Amino acid sequence: MRPDGRRKSPKTNRSLHRPPPVLSIPLPSLPAQPIFRFCDLVFYIETLLVRFYIRFNIFLVDLVADGGLESCLRLRPRKRENRGKWVTGSHKLRVGSWNIGSLTGKSIELVKILKKRKINIACVQETRWVGSKARDVDGFKLWYSGDSRDRNGVGILVDGDLREQVVEVRRFNDRLILIKIVVGGCTLSVISAYAPQVGLGEEAKKLFYEDLDEVVRGIPIEKIVIGGDFNGHIGATSNGFDDVHGGFGFGERNGGGTSLLDFAKAFELVIANSCFPKKENHMVTFRSSVAKTQIDYLLLRKGDRGLCKDCKVIPSENLTTQHKLLVMDLAIKRDRRKKIVSDRPRIKWGGLTPDLSREMGEKLSEMGAWSGSGEADTMWNKAASCIREVASKVLGVSRGKVGGHKGDWWWNEEVQGKVEAKKAAYTKLVES
Repeated sequence: MRPDGRRKSPKTNRSLHRPPPVLSIPLPSLPAQPIFRFCDLVFYIETLLVRFYIRFNIFLVDLVADGGLESCLRLRPRKRENRGKWVTGSHKLRVGSWNIGSLTGKSIELVKILKKRKINIACVQETRWVGSKARDVDGFKLWYSGDSRDRNGVGILVDGDLREQVVEVRRFNDRLILIKIVVGGCTLSVISAYAPQVGLGEEAKKLFYEDLDEVVRGIPIEKIVIGGDFNGHIGATSNGFDDVHGGFGFGERNGGGTSLLDFAKAFELVIANSCFPKKENHMVTFRSSVAKTQIDYLLLRKGDRGLCKDCKVIPSENLTTQHKLLVMDLAIKRDRRKKIVSDRPRIKWGGLTPDLSREMGEKLSEMGAWSGSGEADTMWNKAASCIREVASKVLGVSRGKVGGHKGDWWWNEEVQGKVEAKKAAYTKLVES
């Protein structure tokens, strides 16, 4: 009884309300004395570890059964899957654009620069080549379109790994050409464009953008890359065109630049070389003794902006004295094809010199290649066989790799040395 006369409440057994133990392994009790044996402590710790191990294994079994193990053990959250079939990967696709002034006598030197800079696709302007044709240039394939040897002309070069993946070529006029190429399971449309110069009338500029609008409108869903000389200044800042201008331009905006920005905004494109902060030398695409400007651009869809890892000018390449090479790196997963080398040997006719020609003539005379009588076919077969035999010994035989085209007969070590000297002299002049 309590002092106030009330009865004490009966004691409840609290142990009855505790949850049952998960495991039946009893936990040993430590001795009550402050000092206990070392073996008792070791046994106590071992029992704790066994209980933890068993409980953790039960947890994993339940987790696997629920299908949640993968999400539980993931180190970082899963990223949203990329749209389309272009997946960011380790294989880089480099696209270039260059106003070369004239392609006559420069095709071999141009391709050597493209190989040196690891450019896979190049849009070129002001080629001044007449016709709508294709040509092999030292492993690259060039598609071009032009009407006059004095002005305009556009073309697109594709390297040896991708040239066989081109599925369509469309030549519109001497200012626009398009190719479609399959890369990484997707179709990429590449356009080379050359806008009218500032001095031409507004009607010519309006007609150019009408044609370009029609070309892009015909590509509703495919990936697009447009490289060209647009003869316009987009300005150093976006200033009202935040969705298409990256904020890293050069100079003051003019009418030609506004036309380009309006076009890009209408088709949800972004100007790639305005998206990366660069030094002046890596932004200026046109440099002369009186001016330096940015008039060459590379564009792609706004949704593919994440694929563009870099876009810059390479100022050290001097194929032309005014325009500079502009390149863009795209992170695209693409299959690398093995080079197919023909097993048919070829005589190295490109190494024929006057001295070797005289040597071959003497050996052919000794063999009696020009003597004989009988039917014309028999005499011809004998002479041809002798010529091939002597040429194989004197000039040598290649392993079957396809050689250059008919326009590179003049290119040799002496010419290459002169070209390098010209580049060095020009670089020294610019820096002085």
